[in-house]
This record gives sequence, C-alpha cells and structure tokens, in this order.
Amino acid sequence: MTDEPENSSPGAPSGGEKPRTGVEVIADQVKRLPDSPGVYRMYDARGEVLYVGKARSLKKRVSSYAKLGGHTNRIARMILATASMEFITVETETEALLLEANLIKRLKPRYNVLLRDDKSFPDILLTGDHDFPQVVKHRGARTRKGDYFGPFASAGAVNATLNALQKAFLLRSCSDSVFESRTRPCLLFQIKRCSAPCTGEISKEDYAELVREAHDFLRGRSRKTQGELARLMEEAAAERDYETAAVYRDRIRALTQIQQHQGINPQTVGEADVFAAYQEGGQTCVQVFFFRAGQNWGNRAYFPRHDKEMGPEDVLDAFLAQFYENRPPPRMVLLSHDIPGRELLAQALTLRADRKVAVGVPQRGEKRELVEHAMTNARSALGRRLAESSTQRTLLEGVAEIFGLENAPERIEVYDNSHIQGANAVGGMIVAGPEGFMKNQYRKFNIKQAGQEAGEFGGDDYAMMREVLTRRFTRLLKEEGEKKEGEDRSDAWPDLILIDGGAGQLKIALEVLDELGIDSVTAVGVAKGPERDAGRERFFMRGKPDFMLEPRNPVLYYLQRLRDEAHRFAIGSHRARRSKAIGTNPLDEIPGVGPGRKRALLRHFGSARAVSRAGISDLEAVDGISETLARTIYDHFNGNAGRESGDTAGK
Repeated sequence: MTDEPENSSPGAPSGGEKPRTGVEVIADQVKRLPDSPGVYRMYDARGEVLYVGKARSLKKRVSSYAKLGGHTNRIARMILATASMEFITVETETEALLLEANLIKRLKPRYNVLLRDDKSFPDILLTGDHDFPQVVKHRGARTRKGDYFGPFASAGAVNATLNALQKAFLLRSCSDSVFESRTRPCLLFQIKRCSAPCTGEISKEDYAELVREAHDFLRGRSRKTQGELARLMEEAAAERDYETAAVYRDRIRALTQIQQHQGINPQTVGEADVFAAYQEGGQTCVQVFFFRAGQNWGNRAYFPRHDKEMGPEDVLDAFLAQFYENRPPPRMVLLSHDIPGRELLAQALTLRADRKVAVGVPQRGEKRELVEHAMTNARSALGRRLAESSTQRTLLEGVAEIFGLENAPERIEVYDNSHIQGANAVGGMIVAGPEGFMKNQYRKFNIKQAGQEAGEFGGDDYAMMREVLTRRFTRLLKEEGEKKEGEDRSDAWPDLILIDGGAGQLKIALEVLDELGIDSVTAVGVAKGPERDAGRERFFMRGKPDFMLEPRNPVLYYLQRLRDEAHRFAIGSHRARRSKAIGTNPLDEIPGVGPGRKRALLRHFGSARAVSRAGISDLEAVDGISETLARTIYDHFNGNAGRESGDTAGK
C-alpha cells in the first residue's frame, strides 16, 4: 500500500491567486492517477474531509467527477466544494473496501453514509487461561485466551443468558484473584448457581465436563445436552436420589429458559446476521438480527446518516463495510436488498474472517422469512423514530421562537458543574438535537486551575464555568474554525448553549464567547425558581430582561429535561471522580515505591497518613527502604525545604 498525498495540488492557492475548486481541480488530478485500485479523499478549501471513496481504478473513478453533468445534487455540491484530493493505492479492490470503511469511521466525512452508533457488541467468554474456566461477559477486542460466543444485541441479553447459564452449568463467574483467595464456598454455591471449584467442592475432571456441556450448548448442540441431562435425571430418580434429580431438573429448566428468551429460533440457519433496510421520509432504518448456534441472540436498529437522495440499496451497501470494520463476521450474511458491492463485500469478509463468508439475498424458505421478519421490525422502528422526530422538531421550533433563533437549533449544549466545597470539581456538557440526547457527544471536564483555587475557598462556580467554556470553545475553534455566515454548518458547533445559573453565570459565558470572538452562538442562563421549584425558572439572555414561561408550556418541560440531564451527568461524573480519589493511596505516586514496599510501609506505620508524618530515620527503619528512598518519600510529603528538620524530627 502506498500513500500519495497531493499537498501541492493545483487546487491550493499561490500568492494572491484565488483558490480553484470543483471540476478544474479534479480534472487536473486525473492526469497523474494510476489505473489501479485505491482510496481517494476529497477536501474543501478549509481542509475538511468531504468524502472518502474506493475504486477498482482510481483514474476511471475520479475522472467521473471531472464533469458536473449526470450527478445527483448531492454529488454536484460535493464536486463544487472540492479544493484538493489525496490518494492511497492498494493491491486489490478488497483492500480498498476495508481501508475505505476504516477512514470513513475515523474521519466522518460530510457526504458519506455514516454509521452513528459504533459501540461494540457484548460476548460471552469461556476463559481458557485457568484450570477452572470462568464464564463472563466480554466487550471489546478478543485478546484473552478462551472461547467467545456472540455477538449479543445488548448487555441485558448477555446478562439474562449468563444468569441462566450459571443455573444450568454451575460455572464460576468470580475473578481469578477472588478464586485463589477463597477458603469456603460463597453464596452462589449455597443458592446452586456455582459448583464452588475454588474450595474443591467439585473435582477438576467433573468441572471440565460442565465446561464441555456449556460449550456444546453455546455451539448449538442444545438437544444433545438436554437429552443427556434428562437421562441423568431419570437415573437419579430411579435410584431414589431425589436431591440429585432435582439439580438436573433445575438445570434442564434453565436451558429451556434460555431457549424461550431467544424468541424465534430458526431450524435451518445456525450462524447468520440478517440485515433489512427500510426507508421513509428521507430516513433509513437498518435492522440487524443476530443468530448464533441456531438461536436468536437479539437485534438492534440503526439509523445511519445519509443524503436523502440515496436509495436503501446504496445506504445498506455503505453501512455494511463500516459495520464489520471492527466486528468478526458470521458464516452467513442475509440481506433484504441486493447491494451493488455484494460480491466484493463477501470477498472482504472472507479475507477478514479467514474462512468463507456467504453474502446473499434469500428469495424463499426460512431464510426469506427471517429477512421479512427483520424488515417488519425495521418498518416499526422507523415509524416510531419519525413520530418522535416530529414531536422533537416541534419542540425545537418552540425553542427557536422563545430565544429568537432564526432556525430550529440542530445542536444544543447544556453546561453544569458539580463539586463539594470545591473538591473533585467536574464540569459536564450534554448535547441534544432533533433526534434527542446525543450521548456520544457528552463531555466531562475535570476542573484544573479553578478547582485548585476553589478547594481553599469553598468553590468558585464562576471560575469553574469560565474554565469549562474556555476549554470547550478554544478547542472547537482549533479543530473546526469559527462558523461563518453562508457556510455549511459543522455538526460540532452549537446553535444554542444553556448555562445552569442566573445572570452571573450568563455573564461569564458571554465574556468567554466575546474574548474568543465567537458571535454565532446564542447563550441563555437558566436559573431555578424560588425554593428550586420546577416550573418557575427564569431565563437570562444578552440585551433582554429576564423572563419566565407559562407553567404548562411544553417547551418549558423540554428545557427542564435538558437541565436535569446536565445535572445528572455532572453529578455522576463528580461522584465517579470522588470515588476514584477515595480509592487512591498517596504512596502510589512516589517513584520507587512498588507494591512490596507499599505493603511494608503500611504494615510498619499502619496508614498512609502516618507515613506522611514520619521522619527520615523512621522511614529507614522499614525493611526494604534505603536512605535514598527514605529521603524521596519524606520529600514527597514535606518538600525539599523540610529535609534538615526531617532528619532531626525522626531522631
């Protein structure tokens, strides 16, 4: 693979010459392009990525942009905005597809179809790095040794299955450190949820048999497992060992519960992902169902961002490459539409999985029924979203009217701070828009300078707000540049910011915006009513007298929800930081003091506070603490200036 950035492209301005854009720039690039596979990137005059695309032949593909005729309005706008291009050549078109998906997810170009929800799916892991394997929920890269079963559509689906698996197979869920430290069985053993291998209640061989049964069940051989358990239950009952028979009975019930919770379970499809795309009102819902081991392991709805002119086939085509960019594919992918790049996608997934992956559009039989079922769910999910969007749009139009905005805001940012007398101060920013709360855009700010000063004076909320807003908008200016009138808006720029507080907090916000030269953002202060009564909030804006809204106004309820969400997020972030601080030992920060010396110090002095008060000679008396390290520990707590007095204090 070779990277060929065109930093000195003819589209770049020289001297006082006006920069060239559009067809002229692209046509000039075509002259130097190879007739080989690759990926191209199109940039506007500000250096922002407009589009990332792949090609079997870079020369032929890019030459299609060298004229305006024959394109949709969306593509025509993109061509006109293009000021420069960059190219990466690869060996095969399959490599180009994989690289394109990676760049789209990383760069998020304006004119590409974007997969918004990029959270990984949870798996069930049967560990393979211990004599007594553990069954746990796992999310992220599959780096730990063991067998992975998934994906599951949600953490709830995994938890329900794990709960039933514990009842059915009695496998341990505790960590290795807890396992090694147990001296008697825990509560899970008492309630028949674990076989307690930690204390030798079950032999290694018998536990391995339980692991094998669980493995078979998760691989789809559930009938064999249940048949074996039924035989053992009958044998125990025949021998009048009713207690053992009851254990087998409970395990069979747990397995049945798992199968019932999976919903529809296909008879002829063992491992597949089913995709259905439904389009209405310029939006598309892609519904995904996961089938593993002949069981339905859940589903999830996606609403990718795309141009309204794109059909469901094109949206699904762009969506799939991004979806599998960091996820292992199943043996079969079933689609509702025949996408243009179906064969190329199959080759790419086969290459990634190192085994054959079939991608098809079923026309009959059970596979077609699964696709139709997914389509029904996609239609319902999009219908609910459109109804919610309509209500949300009405509320945003009401916000625009109340605060004098030209258009309904696309992005609202709400700021709040949380601390206890200045300690562990955290600023929170939540984001909302036409589709509700945008939780992947939330940000927390650990207060730095303002928080240090506030720790002495009980908390300076104004200084905290100044720091949060300064950091937020300084970074925004650096990354995006100021939003200018007439330019396409950046998704990162807010149209409206709400500050939790009255006239004083608003004054701070306006000072920060003025100092940074930002005049395209409307700021509003929201003060709680007397005795913090909801419904009696006062609103503060620049150049206007403060005002209240009618208590039954739906927009007021919406603004209250925004403020409450910001408050919840800030408090949660503060509590997390406070909990982390509580669990931090000051000895951890001293260079040269590892776990062994830390234990020795705590055994000798009893606490970290006692260590901080010790003299150098006292520290030297601890096993493993040299004179040099004793001085280092003393200086950490007392500073270099106190070294001489520390020598005498310890004697």
